[in-house]
Amino acid sequence: MDLTTAESTAAAAVATTAATASGDAPLKVAVILASNREGRFAPVVADWFLSRTDGHPAVVTDLVDVAGLDLPTVHSYRPGPELRDRLAEVAGRLAAADAFVVVTPEYNHSYPAPLKNLIDWHFTEWQAKPVAFVSYGGVSGGLRAVEHLRQVFAELHAVSIRDTVSFHNAGALFDDEGRHRDPAGPDAAAKSLLDQLVWWGRALRDAKEVRPYGG
Repeated sequence: MDLTTAESTAAAAVATTAATASGDAPLKVAVILASNREGRFAPVVADWFLSRTDGHPAVVTDLVDVAGLDLPTVHSYRPGPELRDRLAEVAGRLAAADAFVVVTPEYNHSYPAPLKNLIDWHFTEWQAKPVAFVSYGGVSGGLRAVEHLRQVFAELHAVSIRDTVSFHNAGALFDDEGRHRDPAGPDAAAKSLLDQLVWWGRALRDAKEVRPYGG
């Protein structure tokens, strides 16, 4: 084996090892809590979902709560220093994520305004990443909000996960401790959602390491 061949073989081995390590690394998932309404039910649903990700070997989570972000509703191309710092902190958390789970209610057949504001302040942070949905509401279980969100995230070059978790008449489904009264169905739905999210998250992460996305 000549030197050039040896160097090529060694480089290929290093690349394969790095790719394998990256592929096995836990997926960084930003869980976005989409409601800031007074008396909101969102934390109950978010806590329930996070309890399903705790200890998951393929997932680490970061809870991004719109109620605590204080993003302005007037979009500016020249934000002041304080706003730039605030935006940079949020953008950094979204950029670091490999995937997203949006926990959203349904308001008037759609999703909350603070979520749209968070989405619209950012662009590249969403690109070529999977987005899954956990929704709650009345008879529709928040699914009309989810269908609207699929269109929005498609415009941002994100991949929406087919399977969802939805809670119909959500307030009656949980006890005072935030435990679901009949968890078998939701637990199975959460597992299916996470399985798909992990597959897409790893596939897209690995693809971007080989070829950066240029949407």
